[in-house]
Amino acid sequence: MNQLHLVLSATLILIFCLFFGEIDLVASAATMAEIKQLGYLTVAVKDNLRPLGFRDGNGNLQGLEIDLAQRLAGDLLGKPDAVKLQPVANSDRLPAVFNHQVDLAIARVTATESRSRIVTFSVPYYYDGAAIVTKNTAIKQLQDLATRKIAVLNHSSTIAYIKYFIPKAELVGVNSYAQGREQIESGKVDAFAADVSVLKGWVQEYPQYQILPTKLSTEPLSVVMPKGLQYDELRRGVNEAIARYTATGWLKERTNYWGL
Repeated sequence: MNQLHLVLSATLILIFCLFFGEIDLVASAATMAEIKQLGYLTVAVKDNLRPLGFRDGNGNLQGLEIDLAQRLAGDLLGKPDAVKLQPVANSDRLPAVFNHQVDLAIARVTATESRSRIVTFSVPYYYDGAAIVTKNTAIKQLQDLATRKIAVLNHSSTIAYIKYFIPKAELVGVNSYAQGREQIESGKVDAFAADVSVLKGWVQEYPQYQILPTKLSTEPLSVVMPKGLQYDELRRGVNEAIARYTATGWLKERTNYWGL
C-alpha cells in the first residue's frame, strides 16, 4: 500500500510538471512574515495588455493591475514602491505562483473552479467578459451581426457565447488579437469577439472602433495566490484590502480612470 501511495504521488507530481512547467525546487513564495522581512512583494503582471498592464512611451509599467499591485504593497508593507513587478506570458501566470517564483499574480486571470484546485483566488477586483468590437458604423447591436462574419480567437470560450447569442453568424478563427484586427481591416470579417478588458485598450488605441453595448458573458478577474496554511496571513491581507478598495470606491475610480 505504501509503495502504491509513493507511485501515485510521483505520478501526480509528474503530471503537474508536464502541465505547469518544471517545478522550481529552490525558489519559494514568501509567507507574510518573510515578505515583511524582505520589504517587498513580488508580483507577476502583464506588460502588453492595455489598459490592465502595459508599458507607456517611456517603458514604465502602468494600468489597473499595476495600480492594484502597488496599492497592495502600500497597504501590506507601508509603501507602494515595495513591489517587484515581473512581466509574464499568459502561459506562465499560474505556474509562476504554483512554482513559487512570485508571491502573487495580478495578470488578467479569470477565477475558475478548475484553476482553484492548484492556486487560491482573491475576491474579484474586476468583472471582465466577452464583447464584440467593430469599425462598421452600421452595426449598433448584436442583431446587426445576425448573418455577418465575426472573427474569434481559436479555442476561445467566447465561441460558445457567439453561437448562443448570434447562432447564424459565420465565425472565422484567428490566432491573435492582431490577426483579428487584420481581418477587419481587410474586410474579411465585420467584427471581432474577445475579452472586454482587451477590447477597451484596443478602442483606446484605435478610436475608429466601437464596442457593442451588450456583454456576452461575465467573468471575475482575481489575484492569484499560493495554496498552503503558511500563506493564510497573505491571503487574508489581500482579500481584506480588495474588499476595502471596493467598499471605498477606489477600485471603481481606478477602473473608470483606465476606461474600463
